[in-house]
Amino acid sequence: MDADHGGRTGNEKKSPWPDVTSRPPADQEMGRGAGQDAGTAPAAEAAPAGISAPVADGRRQGGGMAALSLPYQIAAALALSGLGLLACAHIAMIFLYVAPSNTLTKQHGEVVDDWVFPEFEQNWKLFAPNPLQQNISVHVRAEVADNGADGSKVTRWINLSRDDGEAIRGNLLPSHVDQNELRRAWDFYTGSHDGENRPSGLRGELSERYIRRIVMLRLAEHGYDGGTVERIQVRSAVRSVGAPAWSDEKINTELEYRELPWWTVTPSDRPGTATTDQAAQAGTAER
Repeated sequence: MDADHGGRTGNEKKSPWPDVTSRPPADQEMGRGAGQDAGTAPAAEAAPAGISAPVADGRRQGGGMAALSLPYQIAAALALSGLGLLACAHIAMIFLYVAPSNTLTKQHGEVVDDWVFPEFEQNWKLFAPNPLQQNISVHVRAEVADNGADGSKVTRWINLSRDDGEAIRGNLLPSHVDQNELRRAWDFYTGSHDGENRPSGLRGELSERYIRRIVMLRLAEHGYDGGTVERIQVRSAVRSVGAPAWSDEKINTELEYRELPWWTVTPSDRPGTATTDQAAQAGTAER
């Protein structure tokens, strides 16, 4: 048993770790020394894992730009930069082509068209074709009953749109009424009336009643009692947005007014009375 186990007794245990201090046999040492004496170069030691070993021409083994020499790396970087700039320019040209008419497209429209046509033609618009380029304010004045000798008096013009703007400015959660009620009501009115303020069907009549009720509510906020207001007159003040200083576009920025005729206030226009009339009509219908 001693011969089978290489001279070890049965009580000895084999170490799981190799002896790092052990040296190669003497014949290997002698062979290596003999090889060196013969003029042979020693074998290159293995590079650590994860690090590519250098080759004879100075490049590193592996793929990508890192494997190229410095002149080739510079050339590749310039080529990639040129492709990126070309892609950005193409996206900008397509954006200007599909965007609404603006100062840039008016100045450089031929360049954009030459780039887009005929390879990249588009027949649709990205945004609204004609965005609003005007500041519109709605004003009102009222004829209020007076117990004096004159019998009635006319108030000053009140800028209702300015009141909405002051309520919105600086407010993190502005009311939907302040933002859209008056503006949408005026759009409703102008879209359903002609230039002579004649209504076009039922929509025109509804828009007129809608404007009158909104105006009466706003007058009540300014301290005018609905029972003393006899007539109201509404007008719009329109001013076009001027062109920027670097543009040669000519835009008339003078203030233009559109005055509507005087309207006699009816009981249904007064705040609170419309609900009462509807309740009365509902009660009569039930009877």
